[in-house]
Amino acid sequence: MMTAPTVRLQTGHQMPLVGLGTWKSPKGQVQAAVEHAIKCGYRHIDGAWDYGNEEEVGQAVAKMIKEDKVKREHLFITSKLWNIFHKPKLVKTAFMKSLKKLGLEYLDLYLIHNPCGEKYISDEEKLPKDPNGAPLYDDTDYVQTWKAMEELQKEGLVRSIGVSNFNKYQIDRILRECTVPPAVNQVEINPYLVQKDLVDFCTSKGIVITAYSPFGSPNRPRATPNDPVILEDPTLVEIAKRLNKTVAQVILRYLIQRKAVVIPKSVTPERIRSNLKVFDFELTGSDMDAVSSLDRDGKACPWFLIVDHKYYPFGKNYAE
Repeated sequence: MMTAPTVRLQTGHQMPLVGLGTWKSPKGQVQAAVEHAIKCGYRHIDGAWDYGNEEEVGQAVAKMIKEDKVKREHLFITSKLWNIFHKPKLVKTAFMKSLKKLGLEYLDLYLIHNPCGEKYISDEEKLPKDPNGAPLYDDTDYVQTWKAMEELQKEGLVRSIGVSNFNKYQIDRILRECTVPPAVNQVEINPYLVQKDLVDFCTSKGIVITAYSPFGSPNRPRATPNDPVILEDPTLVEIAKRLNKTVAQVILRYLIQRKAVVIPKSVTPERIRSNLKVFDFELTGSDMDAVSSLDRDGKACPWFLIVDHKYYPFGKNYAE
């Protein structure tokens, strides 16, 4: 059984380079996917309160531990603070809800899911709107949210804390104004969205990058039949054919060689197995350049619903 190599976080903890993503995994299929992943050698499971499937993830983890397929200390479990819980007084409450759903005593990594806070009405209203359908925002400063995250780490509830969908200006503010630096920034990265500047910035600060949607999230909202399909890109197909690998494996290897952690989502057993088999080959420098040249700065997940939020991270020339 193969397990993924790890990268050392600033906290000293080891994070496996390949994890199983669970965003948009259908309910009723997540538990089996996580169980299969662990049996295949996965030790890193990426989740979030927003995904609505933490109970299934927790059930799978508990079953695998009970059956002695894995020990808790060998797993790396991630969850995320959703936008409606940004007020500092809500951070620990939200964290404990995820911890309870997962059935765990601690998390390995907890991320602020997005810098943009939204108004808390109830747990059921994850995307709160006014009577006219406009989003209801909470303008809590993400720096204050981060300071509440620091308290979770101090209490020993989570081993490492980080951010997701933050740009370099926002991360720099946290570094300047807070005590604990983010261990991780989880952002969308794939051959059509290379994010070189952000990756270089985070690397220079000792922040590990986790790449989500490495295949361009083909089942994403707002996808159209005319959108380019990364997994069918001729350059990637040619490289994969030459190396006798799948295009998905080539993409994951490309990201890993850029020192990113990858979290491909799948509930298909063969794809789960295949996505872990990326450590028996390397891409050449010319291969890496060819993949990077595909960059078109196109986000599959641009978070359009909160585009007018004061902390929206993807605007041009953002510098707050």
